[in-house]
Amino acid sequence: MKYEHMVKATFLSRPNRFVAHCLLDGKEVVAHVKNTGRCKELLVPGADVWLQYVPSEKRSTDYDLIAVRKGERIINMDAVAPNAAFAEYVKAGHFQQEWTLVKRECTHGDSRYDLYLESAGRKAFVEIKGVTLETDGIVRFPDAPTERGIKHLHGLMRCIQEGYEAYAVFIIQMENVKYFEANRATHAAFADALAEAARAGVKVLAYDCVVQPDGMAVNQPVKVRLDS
Repeated sequence: MKYEHMVKATFLSRPNRFVAHCLLDGKEVVAHVKNTGRCKELLVPGADVWLQYVPSEKRSTDYDLIAVRKGERIINMDAVAPNAAFAEYVKAGHFQQEWTLVKRECTHGDSRYDLYLESAGRKAFVEIKGVTLETDGIVRFPDAPTERGIKHLHGLMRCIQEGYEAYAVFIIQMENVKYFEANRATHAAFADALAEAARAGVKVLAYDCVVQPDGMAVNQPVKVRLDS
């Protein structure tokens, strides 16, 4: 996926989870943060950030904060990007096989899933989670407790019981990482639910991404470590 009208700026502060103050060409501007996670390790004063210029009379800001530099990495922070990038990956035939139907945002039971796939008698639901939390090359999810994430995992287990395939896919919004694991220190119940889902037949997968300031594309599988 690609972005247009990108500009480089310097992060100043994040007064709340929705907005960031940035320095652009010597002038302070306000940008919408397209990720409501904590991201404290990313949005530090002085960090390079990339903003998308999207002016509209319906918006209170002219910019969206899309990416940030952390060390040598550029990390995409757009919470919408993982779904779009993985949908492109699937439609290009890179996810296991060619799927004859790729449908986004489908409801099953009491949950809405990011993708529904069909092909040659196979039917699958896919829930996609974006991952931006990284420490020493290890990436983890979530960066804040997520009861919604647990609900999705329980729903995927029910899908398995009803004869569907089910996938929990973690899209790592950076590249060159060691492995993925659940963030037990932040939300032990999510780590437990992810391990339970894997035992129930839900396929837990992770992929890194090639990230540029103006785009992100799914790259290759990353090792997943699950709690025993």
